[in-house]
Amino acid sequence: MATGSLQRLFSRQGLIAVAAMLGWLGLSVQLYLILLLRWDAGDSLLGGVVSFFSFFTVLSNTLVACVLTCALKLRRGRGTAFLLRPSVSGAVAASIVLVGLAYSLLLRHLWHPQGWQWLADELLHDVMPVLFLIYWWRCVPKGHLRFRHLGLWMLYPTLYFAYLLIRGHLLGLYPYPFIAVDTLGYPQVLLNALGILAGFVGVSLILLGLDRWLGRKT
Repeated sequence: MATGSLQRLFSRQGLIAVAAMLGWLGLSVQLYLILLLRWDAGDSLLGGVVSFFSFFTVLSNTLVACVLTCALKLRRGRGTAFLLRPSVSGAVAASIVLVGLAYSLLLRHLWHPQGWQWLADELLHDVMPVLFLIYWWRCVPKGHLRFRHLGLWMLYPTLYFAYLLIRGHLLGLYPYPFIAVDTLGYPQVLLNALGILAGFVGVSLILLGLDRWLGRKT
């Protein structure tokens, strides 16, 4: 019995480790490609790092990789305990699912990456949303989420959008075409942002419902 439990634990930890490594791999490849492009163009590498972290995809995948790494429990601390809270893991799950849905519906048809860019693209937009959703379903304790958590979760995309508007106003750079104020104007951009926020709320409500249902089953 003890051996079987140990094997199941090792299998689960092994799968989490693989998911974490894939997450860090996707982020590393994407950062390398951005820095290489700026190096070839003679632009600032620091600016490349700032640009890298200006994507909702990158920020959400970084949170995913951090949560999965903390789930390995290689070390204990306040940061690890915070990221492993069901409310935090739920927010990360909602964000990364939104990344996958938004990319598939709004961005995938706009370009056709090749080589290493294709690998980073697939890992960050397709593979990691699925893997983290499986992790959330199987490994995160259920029955702890409440409707009030939705308001806290919404702060992340809302503050991110505010940051993009300020950054875009100062630099004239927008990481996504559907929020490009210089070509669409503020009314359309705000409408697009509200649509994406509505999608985030919809995903979050589904996760809240699943959490309650799975918590009752447990």
